[in-house]
Amino acid sequence: MPHEFQADIDAIADIPAVSSIFDVIRQTTGMGFAAVARVTEGRWIACEVLDNIDFGLKPGGELQVETTICHEIRQNQEAVAIDHVDKSDIWIGHHTPLQYGFQSYISVPITLSDGTFFGTLCAIDPRPAQVNNSKILTMFKLFAELIANHLDARNRLVASEERLQEEIEVAEIREQFIAVLGHDLRNPLASIGAGARLLTKSTLDDRARTVVAMMLKSVDRMGNLVDNVMDFARGRLGGGISLQLSNEPLQPALDQVVGELRSVWTEREIVTHFALERQVSVDHKRIAQLFSNLLGNALTHGAADLPVLVMAATSDTGLELSVSNGGKPIPDSALEKLFQPFSRHHGQERTEGLGLGLYIASRIAEAHGGRIDIVSTSHETRFTLRIPMALLSE
Repeated sequence: MPHEFQADIDAIADIPAVSSIFDVIRQTTGMGFAAVARVTEGRWIACEVLDNIDFGLKPGGELQVETTICHEIRQNQEAVAIDHVDKSDIWIGHHTPLQYGFQSYISVPITLSDGTFFGTLCAIDPRPAQVNNSKILTMFKLFAELIANHLDARNRLVASEERLQEEIEVAEIREQFIAVLGHDLRNPLASIGAGARLLTKSTLDDRARTVVAMMLKSVDRMGNLVDNVMDFARGRLGGGISLQLSNEPLQPALDQVVGELRSVWTEREIVTHFALERQVSVDHKRIAQLFSNLLGNALTHGAADLPVLVMAATSDTGLELSVSNGGKPIPDSALEKLFQPFSRHHGQERTEGLGLGLYIASRIAEAHGGRIDIVSTSHETRFTLRIPMALLSE
């Protein structure tokens, strides 16, 4: 059964310097027993011991605290040093040396950085010893301070680990909540989108058509946000980006994305050039999601009066898909964090959304063994997906 003070015993046992401290005490003072004791109002527990006089204490062993001088040290926080009990006017009749049979004694308090009294570093011997002098007392106090510093560092580490564990648990609950929320939003969102598309087939005046177009654009953005949040939560909860590879032609999936975004961004021009003659093995839904995120990003942040250019091609080297737009370049400081979750393009009025689109796109690329490169100049901003042919043919 673990000792009630096992944590304190283990903490002292984990300090490699304690054995060296005991050895120095033995050599310097000639005393045969040394200990680091945990001392509370009601308990005296040996945490680590050097016993060359058969005193009989081992780590975890206890003395009645009232029978120890350490009990008095805990109360007054002052060191005690005795060269020879029988020649001391103060200690000759004291109950502690009489009970335990020692003639020399030294003990100094171990005090933590917050002022908490931990215990003592002490030594005894049945023979007299020269310990009541500044040299030995200073040495003991430095050793006690060293032990206290180790305990403080350990306490900080334990506290940090506890906080980290709490943060991990809170994060897991938060991400589970996000995943459930995203899942539950899909059905009502799909219903709104279906209703808005049905309205486009009805006879509407100009104002109504404008309102419906705005609704469809909002539904599209919300759908992308839900998909990105779901993927982010799944990845954080350990699911990662899963793939269902297919050798079917890829262009229809890309055409569908372009068609959907053209129906939403009716005022913007999207120019495409596809040359996908070679067969590739990819997850069509995931590549379409990646493409949608890149194209949506270009439409949202690119110059409104310039077209968005899309190119996709297969060759001996692999699959390459790029999306480029005109407008202000992305600052170098933002480029470094662009593919991090919740990243936003500060400084260029690029603050819409959760900042997950490009992060999810990069994870999809990585899941395929590829990468997304970005070049942003005053002429254009271009995102390019590259997947090597060797990986596409597996």
